[in-house]
Amino acid sequence: MKKRVLISMLLVIALLLGACGNGKEAGKETGNGKEGDKKIRVALVLAGFLGDKSFNDSAYEGVERALEEFGEENFEIKVLESKVAADWETNLITMANDGYDLVLGISTQLQEIIEKHAKDYPDVKFGIIDGVVKGDNVVSATFAQNEGSFLAGAAATMFTTKTEIENVNEEKVIGWVGGMDVPVLRDFLTGYEQGAKYIDPDVKILSSFAGTFNDPLKGKELTLAQYSQGADIVMNVASNTGNGILEAANDTGNYAIGVDLDQDSVYPGRILTSMLKRVDVASYEMIKSVYNNEFEGNKTLRMDVASDGVGLTDMSVIKESLGDKFPEDILEKVAELSEAIKSGEIVVESYEGFETE
Repeated sequence: MKKRVLISMLLVIALLLGACGNGKEAGKETGNGKEGDKKIRVALVLAGFLGDKSFNDSAYEGVERALEEFGEENFEIKVLESKVAADWETNLITMANDGYDLVLGISTQLQEIIEKHAKDYPDVKFGIIDGVVKGDNVVSATFAQNEGSFLAGAAATMFTTKTEIENVNEEKVIGWVGGMDVPVLRDFLTGYEQGAKYIDPDVKILSSFAGTFNDPLKGKELTLAQYSQGADIVMNVASNTGNGILEAANDTGNYAIGVDLDQDSVYPGRILTSMLKRVDVASYEMIKSVYNNEFEGNKTLRMDVASDGVGLTDMSVIKESLGDKFPEDILEKVAELSEAIKSGEIVVESYEGFETE
C-alpha cells in the first residue's frame, strides 16, 4: 500500500515539473513589452506630498491611468514624499540602488539631482517633469506654463472689471502667489503678467512667493495680504501651499484661479478657472514607453497650448454659480487668444534663462 502511494506521489511530481517546463521563463520579454512574471517597478520621487490637489496629484493621475490601461498586476509603484529638500537626493538614489525600472522626478527641483546621478545608473531609466536633463537613460517633460498663464492673466484682468459680480471691486488689481522662487514659477509669472497687460496695460499685478510648496497657512496669509491691497482675484501656483490660497478666496468671498489640476470645484463659485498643466499626460507617457519597450533617452516631451498640454478649464462651475451674471465675454476672449497663440500670432515670452529643450 505504501509503495503504491509513493509511486502515485512521484507521478504527480513528474507531471507538475513537466507543466512548469512548458511555461514562460521568468525575465523573458513577452509580446506586450513587459517582462514575463517580473513587474515593472516605477518610483515617483516627489518634492512634496500627494493630496495637494495640484501638481503631485496630477502626476499620480498619470500613474493611475497607466495601471488601469495596462493592468495593475503588471506594476509595482512606489511613491516617496518629502517634507524637506534634504530628502530628495536620498530618495532618488535609494530607488536607483533598488533597481527600479523607472524613477520619475516629479519637480523641477529634482533636475540637478538627476543630472548628477543618472549616468551612474545606466540600467535605470529616469524621467524628469518640469525640467530638461540630457542622458541616454533620461526622458524630460517641459510645459509652456507661460502660455497657459498668459490666458489666466487675461481672464483675471477681464474679471476684475466685472463689478456687477459680488465682491469684485472697482480697482484694477489682480494677484499671483507662487511656491518657491524657481525658474519654472518665474515662467508662470512672466506669462501671467504679459496676458494681463495684453488686455489692459494699466492693470496692477501683485505677486508673492511663499518660499515653500508645503505651507497652506503661508499661502493663505500672502493671499489675504493681496486682497487687502485691492486684488479681488489671485492665481495659485503653489502646489500644497496653494490650498491656503483657495481657502482664502472662500473665506473672504473673493476669487482665485487654480493650477495644474481642475480645482474649480474645490470651492464652487470662488474659483474662476484653473490653468491646466497636464503633468498626468507626461507621467503616463513615460510609464507607457517603458511598458511598451519604447523608452528613448535624450528626448523631451513639449506640452503647450497647441498640443493641449496647457490651457484653462471651461469655467462651467463658476458659470453655474453666477448664473446670468457670468461674463461670457471672458470665455470668448480666452478662446480667441488660444487660437492666436496656436497660430503664432501671439508669442508668449518665457522667463529669461528658463530651459525648455
